[in-house]
Amino acid sequence: MDDVLLTLVMPPDVARRIEDLLLEHAELVPGFGSTQIAGHGSAVHLAEPAELVSGHAPRVQIQIVGKLPAMHAVLDILRQQFPHANVFYWIAPALEVGRIA
Repeated sequence: MDDVLLTLVMPPDVARRIEDLLLEHAELVPGFGSTQIAGHGSAVHLAEPAELVSGHAPRVQIQIVGKLPAMHAVLDILRQQFPHANVFYWIAPALEVGRIA
């Protein structure tokens, strides 16, 4: 089965807890990357005064490459552990995965 890319986008206060949870599940997630990003658009809830002024909200994006069943298992764990965490996700094919050594 081919690899897929699972991308998760969440508020920073949730990110650390999710990162810790992912680290606990090395059997599903052997590694991942995280990046600070800015959330824009009508679907992004702006709560803080600074967010209202700037028009965007800070978010953390986590990306994981793996097999589709493992990524579905990750999503199931996240749904159970963080049912109201405001995590947006998508899964896309990873056309090629490798390491340049």
